[in-house]
Amino acid sequence: MQKFDVAVIGAGPAGLAAALAAKRNNASVVLIERDFRMGGILEQCIHMGFGLKYFKEELSGPEYADRFIQLVENEGITVLLNTMVLSIDGDTRTIHAANKDGNVVIEAGAIVLSMGCRERTRAQVQTPGTRPAGVFTAGTAQRFMNVQNELVGHKAVIVGSGDIGMIMARRLTLEGIKVEAVVEIMPYLAGLTRNRVQCLEDYDIPLYLSHIVTEIRGKHRVEGVTIAQIDENREEIPGTAFDVDCDTILYSVGLIPENEVSKTAGVQLDPLTNGPVVDSNMETNVSGIFACGNVLHVNDLVDNVSIESERAGKSAALFAQGILKDTDENIDVIPGNGVHTVTPQIIRKDGEEDVEFYFRVSAPDKNVRIEAQAGDAVLASAKRKIVNPGEMETITLDIAKIKAIDSGEITISIIKE
Repeated sequence: MQKFDVAVIGAGPAGLAAALAAKRNNASVVLIERDFRMGGILEQCIHMGFGLKYFKEELSGPEYADRFIQLVENEGITVLLNTMVLSIDGDTRTIHAANKDGNVVIEAGAIVLSMGCRERTRAQVQTPGTRPAGVFTAGTAQRFMNVQNELVGHKAVIVGSGDIGMIMARRLTLEGIKVEAVVEIMPYLAGLTRNRVQCLEDYDIPLYLSHIVTEIRGKHRVEGVTIAQIDENREEIPGTAFDVDCDTILYSVGLIPENEVSKTAGVQLDPLTNGPVVDSNMETNVSGIFACGNVLHVNDLVDNVSIESERAGKSAALFAQGILKDTDENIDVIPGNGVHTVTPQIIRKDGEEDVEFYFRVSAPDKNVRIEAQAGDAVLASAKRKIVNPGEMETITLDIAKIKAIDSGEITISIIKE
């Protein structure tokens, strides 16, 4: 059995940042990664656009990851690659894993969950039709092209307007693959507006909102799809169906936090985010287990992942050293009008730092005010010209105002100006 102050599970952007923060707060740290290298999804994201907030410069995904990897190596953090975590004993914070050498058992003073997320597939959105070759998730196609240097087809349709899907629409186009359509079931964009402009509009790729793929055709390889418009009840509108010839379909229909290991530890999951419920120190309901990154809630910017993961790593280090104690002085944070999800879901009143909340709205809107309220008291307010479910919003609460609250709840709402 190996013993460390802090064990971080997952060496993607969240795990790298959390491990560094823990190490810099005087903890012994082990970073456990199931892949053969660190970096996570960033290693296949060769496009630019990372680091503008965190590093104040534009980087590619591998460049962003490499900066953290070098820091991890310089700090002398223990890294276990090709090691799969199987389960966690939440009572003793004992991790059971496996690699080529057999069973690995690690006892930790604190654990940080940073396993990232996985893509939804065709099966999960139940697209009818045959099951030919040529059907990929957008991330799988991205890995084939950017890491393995393999083309995935010649003429494509993309289902879903998530960020990876839109970025792959541009990537396919640059490689000479004709993108016939991006089809989105919702009446609004699922990803960032900047990706719609830079990846679709700049390349004249058509986006069909409130549309679905009703059938996939082909026996051995995809031969085409049928697309139709839907109404507000998601019923097909008669007479709107049309066929598109293609040999490739990419699905970009959402991400699911990887919380199978979290469940083995008894971690409570939020039914809206599908990630753990955490407090303002990023601690879950299981004492000494923290969570951050896409395993907690699906982010749109890796810069935000790094920032919140540093908080989780620092908190884990302080807990392992006995500095951070559990407390019952908590305030619940509730999604109010126009807000779908919010993280963290709990605020500790014994904190010393302001608390930044990440949340997603329920529907697109213009000229609104974000408001955090406890009873009749407004704790924070911010105006937005545009809000969209595809883009994460933030609001920061002053810790002094939090400490003065008598109410047991804070509500974050969207108010029309």
